Parts: sequence; structure tokens; C-alpha cells
Amino acid sequence: MSQTIKSLKALFERDLGILKKELMAYENESELWIVEGAITNPAGNLVLHLCGNLKHFIGAVLGGSGYIRERDREFNDKNVSREAMATNIDETLEVVLKTLDSLDDADLDKIYEVRVFNDKPITTHIFLLHLSGHLTYHLGQINYHRRLLASQ
Repeated sequence: MSQTIKSLKALFERDLGILKKELMAYENESELWIVEGAITNPAGNLVLHLCGNLKHFIGAVLGGSGYIRERDREFNDKNVSREAMATNIDETLEVVLKTLDSLDDADLDKIYEVRVFNDKPITTHIFLLHLSGHLTYHLGQINYHRRLLASQ
């Protein structure tokens, strides 16, 4: 396994672990669904979104997992239990690691088959880096949401 794939695995493993810790750090499960001011996506929906995003773009597109994404539900479902979301994170991590294990450097150099950035072709490697950045972006939002609620 290449160093690049090992590094990607380490990033996703670390950050999905942090996502689960953030989920569990909310004092009350109901706080996961609080919308405050201009914040329209509570932590619960961001967790669902991140799992759906990774299961789709990594698991289904790259790994052929058969996962069917329902993006609207990621933002519209409410009051999903913390336990169910923790299980979803674990399943997401398993799919991501399994898929990355199946790739090699030649796969990373290929053009990613789904055009997501204004229809411009990008390599799978660059798209995986984007997905990692997308995960950390929303992790920051979740962390801020949790700390904001805790300070009230």
C-alpha cells in the first residue's frame, strides 16, 4: 500500500473518530438538533450529511458498495438517535477504509468519474483530499455548535 493511501486512511480514521467523539460530547442528545440564529444545519444533520457524503463518493462511486444516497434526508431527518448516528459513523469508517484498501496509486491518478466542480475533471487523489477537507470543515462547525450550546 502506498504512502499516499496510508495517509488518506489515517486522515479519515482520525477525523471520523473525532466526529464520533463530538457526537458523544453533547450533554443532551436533543441538543444535536438545536437550530440557533442563522445556523440552519444542526450537528445531527451534519453527521448524517458527512456519513452520506462519504458512503456515496467513496463507498459507492469508488468501492462499488451499492449505497444509494438520499441527500435530502441528510438535511431533513430529525431526532435520529445518537446511538444510530454513532453506528452510522462506524459503518462509514469501515466502508471508507475498505475502499481505500482496494485502491493503488494508479487509481489515485485516474480522473474521478463524477464531475463535481463545475464539471471540471479532477483526479481521484485530489477529490479524496477534497472529501477530507469537507469532513474537517463540518467537524469545525459541529465543534463550534456544541461549545456554543454548552456556554448557554
